[in-house]
Amino acid sequence: MNFPDYRGRRVRRTEGLRRMVRETRLSVDNLCYPLFCAPGQGVQKPISSMPGQHVWSVDKAVDAAAAAYDAGIPSVILFGIPEKKDAVGSEAWAANGVVQRAIKAIKKRCPELVVIADACFCEYTDHGHCGVIHERELDNDASLENLARTVVSYARAGVDIVAPSGMLDGFVGACRESLDEEGFTKTAIMAYSAKYASAYYGPFRDAVDSAPQHGDRRGYQMDPANAAEAVREVTMDVGEGADIVMVKPALAYLDVIRVVADEVNLPIACYNVSGEYAMIEAAAANGWIDRDRTVLETLTGMRRAGADILITYHAMLAAKLLAK
Repeated sequence: MNFPDYRGRRVRRTEGLRRMVRETRLSVDNLCYPLFCAPGQGVQKPISSMPGQHVWSVDKAVDAAAAAYDAGIPSVILFGIPEKKDAVGSEAWAANGVVQRAIKAIKKRCPELVVIADACFCEYTDHGHCGVIHERELDNDASLENLARTVVSYARAGVDIVAPSGMLDGFVGACRESLDEEGFTKTAIMAYSAKYASAYYGPFRDAVDSAPQHGDRRGYQMDPANAAEAVREVTMDVGEGADIVMVKPALAYLDVIRVVADEVNLPIACYNVSGEYAMIEAAAANGWIDRDRTVLETLTGMRRAGADILITYHAMLAAKLLAK
């Protein structure tokens, strides 16, 4: 293919031609909308570091979930902010916990909406780490026991998918075994299989007050320099029974999404995390970028890299733009 015999502009000349040869399709079907659920009634608290996002009480979270469903978004993922925290994060598996109540209420209002529950402890522990701490280190196996309790409590509430996110060794197997033993064989697992120890999580930690009180999470979340390790972690989770695997964050890890998509014959999710959202919002607020075009271009890049499910705080905006 050489000029002048080949002229690439021939099929870029009009919008109709561009649509005909488009390689990557971004659809509302790819979107998943995160919701932060907190105690109280009538709560709609803005998150200062994430303009346009809120912490919702359960009644308001139901309204937000219904709005997402009406916009054509097929799924939401829930994060809980408990009334009280303790050393083991016991509110995570409380039968009447905030996420458990939100699951029931959302499924009652929108039965067809897919409800996913993030299963971790950083929001629930008073030390901010993702499980049980012993001698200032995360106790992997003791944390697995509590994780099993948590995912079963979400399944009892009627969740469609549990999403264990603590990057514990054996966490998918522990979830699958506990769910199956309790008869929840239809509950799917979306594993945070390649979750990196990233600087992009800052606004999320502000929203849910989950910053570690000592140390950091580099001992269990992945080194941002590694890609081959992601394949190993994903492969292990597939072997333990994951139904969907995830790469988190997304924007700085498009190469990892591509490698994982090439290696694994399962749906791939990616998390367009809070810091990525905040950067776009800040640049747009300063007039430095076209917000709408940047959002769609960013999400299309994640699809092009190989992600099927895009967990993004821009889901509502993207759904509106895609509907035009």
